[in-house]
Amino acid sequence: MNHKAFHHALKIQKDICIGCSHCMNVCPTGALRVRNGKAELYGERCVDCGECYRVCPVGAIIVEQDDFSKVYDYKYSIALVPEVLFGQFPEDVSKGLVYKALRKIGFNDVYEVEYASEILKNTMQEYMETGEQEKPFISAFCPAIVRLIQVKFPSLVEHIILQKPPLDIAAMFYRKKLEEQGYKPEDVGIFYITQCAAKIAAIKSPVGEKDSDINGVINMDFIYNKIYSSIQNERPDAVPGSTYDDKLPSGAVNWSLTHGESDNIQGRCLAIDEIENVMEFLEKVEDEDIKDVDFLELRACDESCAGGILNPENRFLAVERLRNNSSVQDAEEKEKATQEILKYYDYLKPKLRLKPVVPRSIMKLDEDMTRALKKMRRVKDIMSRLPGVDCGCCGAPTCSALAQDIVNDEASLKDCVFIQKRYEKRGLISKEESYEIMERIWGQNKFNSNI
Repeated sequence: MNHKAFHHALKIQKDICIGCSHCMNVCPTGALRVRNGKAELYGERCVDCGECYRVCPVGAIIVEQDDFSKVYDYKYSIALVPEVLFGQFPEDVSKGLVYKALRKIGFNDVYEVEYASEILKNTMQEYMETGEQEKPFISAFCPAIVRLIQVKFPSLVEHIILQKPPLDIAAMFYRKKLEEQGYKPEDVGIFYITQCAAKIAAIKSPVGEKDSDINGVINMDFIYNKIYSSIQNERPDAVPGSTYDDKLPSGAVNWSLTHGESDNIQGRCLAIDEIENVMEFLEKVEDEDIKDVDFLELRACDESCAGGILNPENRFLAVERLRNNSSVQDAEEKEKATQEILKYYDYLKPKLRLKPVVPRSIMKLDEDMTRALKKMRRVKDIMSRLPGVDCGCCGAPTCSALAQDIVNDEASLKDCVFIQKRYEKRGLISKEESYEIMERIWGQNKFNSNI
């Protein structure tokens, strides 16, 4: 089985990993195993949700980013920032200060991704009214959710709205704008400041697209420290205003938060965040227990993008700051600030369509249907022999996962400690062989008597 089906931003540092199995136990798609005392990623299952990153006790799981020096490779570098970046800073750090710091550390300009939501408000509603897909329509905003549906709920891929999210629209808009100003495409570098691993993966290997308009990604926790270092001695009243400073409409500010999309769509709309909640709900949709819902806003993180794993601030405080800031902005000023991207509506609208999302079920045991059916029968047979306690001692998260690994020649029935004891009792394997099996899974160190 190919474990490199997707690009993944999450990386395991094997020299740091202690094989504790924390990551394996929280992974919603069963993408992790323990082999030779180290965590191992099964790439075709991973959706880059980052749950493993949250629980790793030793920091062995990292999120990749592009080298920041790449920003200086272009004559004109743009920082595409999500609104949640501004929610990471204390109240006395204004948006203007953040803008100035971003320019100071190397960017020629800054643009807030959520301005592009003004384009989507109309196009998504029009798309839903065409009747091309069955209800409920599912937002394509969260790339972790799109991949989750591909691998765990493949029957629902046809419900995904085939419209690009604000990040891609903002990049297209700014490229076109600079092209009209005379900049050559190779001279323009667009960099996204990201709060999550899934968006990095989506940029490096877009779902439903060949390439991305974005040249690089910078992790938010990294850029936060650079910004804070730059502005800690600045006086707020000495910072000149920015073209976009505090002019984002409240609907756009909240777009990346829970209910941000659903509040802007007509009909019966539901917003569900946190990946376990999403999976529970999608199971009901798949079983057709959920009826008469027009639109689903699904986000992998609790509090949506404010809960991204790369955000340095508490998600609830960040949400409070963003909502407070959006409620005090002047309506007339907001309208003026959105007109620039809306002038490109006719140019952008035909480019918003995504190609159909392809299902990539993790339950698909073989491309050949005949062999797949044989493997399914074998999985069922193996499951009848396993204890069903999902203890994880075999290095797989569940008995079902172990059974699938066995039919794919990635594990053995003897990896199960209960099977080992049965075999020992019947004289089929020795205690030494049983010991060697566990040592192979969990590594020699865990059986070191000095620990």
